[in-house]
Amino acid sequence: MKRFRKWMRSKRGYPNIPEVHSEEDKNSSLTSDLEQNELIFQRLFHNSSDIVFRKVRLAGKNHWLVMYLASLVDEKIIDEHILKPLISNRTKQNDRVSEKTEALDDQFISLGTTSITSKVTNIVRQLLNGHAAVLTVGDGDAMMVKVTGTPQRSLEEPSSEPVIRGPRDGFIENISTNMGLIRKRIKTSRLKMESITLGELTQTQVVITYIVGIVSESVVEEVRKRVSRIHIDGILDSGYIEEFIEDSPFSPFPLVHSTERPDVVAAELLEGKIAILVDTSPFVLIVPMTFWAGMQASEDYYVRWPIATFVRWIRFLFIIIAIFAPPLYVAITTFHQEMIPTNLVLSIASSREAVPFPAVVEALLMEIIFEALREAGIRLPKQIGQAISIVGALVIGQAAVQAGIISAPVVIIVSITGIAAFTIPRYSFANGIRLLRFPILFLAGTLGLYGIVLGFLSILLHVTSLRSFGVPYFTPVAPLTISNLKDVILRVPVWAKTRRPQATGSNNPFREPAGQKPSPSQGKRSSE
Repeated sequence: MKRFRKWMRSKRGYPNIPEVHSEEDKNSSLTSDLEQNELIFQRLFHNSSDIVFRKVRLAGKNHWLVMYLASLVDEKIIDEHILKPLISNRTKQNDRVSEKTEALDDQFISLGTTSITSKVTNIVRQLLNGHAAVLTVGDGDAMMVKVTGTPQRSLEEPSSEPVIRGPRDGFIENISTNMGLIRKRIKTSRLKMESITLGELTQTQVVITYIVGIVSESVVEEVRKRVSRIHIDGILDSGYIEEFIEDSPFSPFPLVHSTERPDVVAAELLEGKIAILVDTSPFVLIVPMTFWAGMQASEDYYVRWPIATFVRWIRFLFIIIAIFAPPLYVAITTFHQEMIPTNLVLSIASSREAVPFPAVVEALLMEIIFEALREAGIRLPKQIGQAISIVGALVIGQAAVQAGIISAPVVIIVSITGIAAFTIPRYSFANGIRLLRFPILFLAGTLGLYGIVLGFLSILLHVTSLRSFGVPYFTPVAPLTISNLKDVILRVPVWAKTRRPQATGSNNPFREPAGQKPSPSQGKRSSE
């Protein structure tokens, strides 16, 4: 850590100013001189306009010093529960006021979250986390009072994971609120939340949460190790953490699951997985992740199981279309025309008669244009983004066909491929599928069906070789675990899911007793 700080100051051009994180101040403590303590923090927060120093006098002398950052606290709470009690009671209790900071809890401060510290580093860290510091003359301790008041948006349904049936709340940028949303769903003392601070300058709070008795302790220890070894100047989103802890950083498939939905996190925790919350980020990371988790939506468990199973089969079909539809068209029309029925090959030939490009170039151009329109629709304001993406695709596609630059079958194939990619419920997983389409397209344009087979085998070998925190990425299909296939190819009823996934919940494999299938006889007995 010492070497890291030196590197930051020398290579990144950080000014050599007195700061609380320097080695000489690391173990510094408060003195009994109130004025000297104030000077320490005035120097540390030099040129910070939001730092407030409020002195309260007793018997004609400065007796208390209240410090806080106005941009991070609720000043109404400070006025009502700290300053007002100190000022209004100083005359009444002139003879009974204790000279010790620790006595403030009993005499004046009426807030629940307080702590005593004398280390300057701890005081600065808590001031930056929305606490107020109360210092007393003649005492080398400070009382830290939690008065966080940073603005935050209201709870609303995540735009990236909408559902028709299911909870409508989503995570926000406040980690305390996010922890509460999980606690609201899992009400047990076995739910643990370990906090760690990352980021030399941002001092971002990161929380590792899991359920004792279900999760594997070896996986928890591995998560702790990977997170704690992160040394960086700032953590601005959970995506920073994800790139530091994933097993295979060059894989197109995400090995860490991210979600904005508290119900998804609660369900994964109940299966023996671990969640990582990051302050200022609404996306929570979940590990380990499997390939099949990327194909599952939270709504699968809120609708009737035959419907959810059918929708899953649709997703499996369309993920194949999203990867292989354009390459198959290019390969067959370029190298294997004998596989196409006569009427269809004549129709394709007539549509491509005026096109100056080979099929692979056609498909590549349309794929790039489609991806550009999709990205533009995301980045533009919501009021016009959707219109631009839809109208742009229609206008450009129709104009390209009429101009003879692109054939109509290619427009159809690329459109179906784009729709297929939208059926994948996890955004990060869908991005990996979109990326795989291009190398397969090049293989199809050079080697035909042999190239597609080669690409398919490469993807299969890559996926089966991946691991996420020791768990095989393709489990329970490879290695095969028949009992866990109930929640992969099918979505069996809730009363039939008696066991947790073996890869993550082996410590406590049973989630419910067997024999809870509803039947008319059970209803009759209960009514009697």
